[in-house]
Amino acid sequence: MRHEALAQGPSPAGGECVRYAWRALSVVSLACVLIALNMNTLNVALPEVVRHFEAGPVAASWILLGYMLANTVLLVVFGRLADMFGRREMYLAGMGVFTAASLLLGLAPNVWVLVALRVVQAAGGAMILVNSAAIVTDAFPSRLLNRGLGVYMASFSAAALLGPSVGGFVAAAAGWRWVFWFNVPVGVLCVVCGAAVLRKVPRAPVRERLDLPGNLLLLVGLCGLLLGLSQAQTGGWVQAGVLGGVVGFTALLPVFLFVERRVPHPVLDLELFRDRSFSLSIASAFVNTMSRFSVVLLVALFFQAAYGDDSFQAGLKVLPLPIATMVASSAVGLMERFAGPRGLAVAGSAVTTAGLLALVVTISAGASYAFVAVALALIGLGGGIFLPSNTTAIMLGIPRDRVGLVNALRLMLQNVGLMVGTAVSLPLITGPLPATIAREVFAGTVSEISSAAVHALVAGYRHALLLLAAVSLAGTVAALASRMVEARAEAAGG
Repeated sequence: MRHEALAQGPSPAGGECVRYAWRALSVVSLACVLIALNMNTLNVALPEVVRHFEAGPVAASWILLGYMLANTVLLVVFGRLADMFGRREMYLAGMGVFTAASLLLGLAPNVWVLVALRVVQAAGGAMILVNSAAIVTDAFPSRLLNRGLGVYMASFSAAALLGPSVGGFVAAAAGWRWVFWFNVPVGVLCVVCGAAVLRKVPRAPVRERLDLPGNLLLLVGLCGLLLGLSQAQTGGWVQAGVLGGVVGFTALLPVFLFVERRVPHPVLDLELFRDRSFSLSIASAFVNTMSRFSVVLLVALFFQAAYGDDSFQAGLKVLPLPIATMVASSAVGLMERFAGPRGLAVAGSAVTTAGLLALVVTISAGASYAFVAVALALIGLGGGIFLPSNTTAIMLGIPRDRVGLVNALRLMLQNVGLMVGTAVSLPLITGPLPATIAREVFAGTVSEISSAAVHALVAGYRHALLLLAAVSLAGTVAALASRMVEARAEAAGG
């Protein structure tokens, strides 16, 4: 049974275990606040960095793309290594790498050194992220895990919300170098606190070998897919780079699965997917991310393109979504008295779907902002309920020596889902517009052309949002099916 793995965790009755759990949560939450801020601060400060180095468009895009690619493709690799060699050790090493890279980034002599250091920083960030939720899962008794993960994810949401403002303030007040250097003192604090507070998690007595062929296939396949998806976001799907990346990934996938079934210690344990409840929860996490995470970008772009708002005004208008996510994540532990993690995951996904459908109805050239804000808040509330609850449902029954791998898989699918959702949505919103006008969407100047162009843009947005709502509904069905499978298994075992 999956739930036998819980016996290895802390005893729910142990007061000291609970106190340690909250101390561990405070340490990893501080680190993840730093990571979330770092992911968003540079977006605002990027123009100043580009001007300083006189960087071209390719180098400028790779400052952001290099971090995202490295962070995503290394998640599963580091998650497996953490299970093999220790989560505490990997977490502290990642914190050290991230802090050192942040210091060196402010000293970068040219833009390509900066890009290379961003890749190193991303590797450190991946080591931190894959271990943070795993450390929380190890520390908390099962009855409190949803509450702990809710607080952890609320802190991440709050930091992501503040990231652009912090980045803009730091860059304006002290210069772009301090966008990286402000990470250093906090990073040192995280290393010290982590070394003092976090306990070592017992490892399996038999040391497993590293799956080099599986790691290599995973890295190559994911890199190709993500590069293709990044190009599809702005240029559509019919491009050589996009098609090559998708075809390459599709061709390597069966090879990867063939290898993983035959190596003794695979980087991705396919046996986990024999559990239908686990597989359905993972699938629900992927499609929920795909349907929800691109909404902030899409709606902010809409207000700039259709209303002529500047980036600051558009950013303020999308705030109901991340604020609602933060509030719901913080309160999800209190909701457990009404439903378990899987029930809350179903409810959260359903609320997200309702919010997307409300956005389809309300978005228009003359839309009342109040109605749009309510739709955004619904999407945020649904996501804030779904994410910690579904994560708890996934992590509770996992063997302790696979927690890091499963958390890494969840995070990797989350990143890929974000890119797929964005890559699918952006061509749809520009589809009804003539090719000569479509580029004006990304410049935010459609409202300056004609009212007919704005109405065509609205039609494109409705197509994209309807697709995202349909995807979200599929995620709700998967979450519901996972709950039903688990309920049947408990009834059979009881």
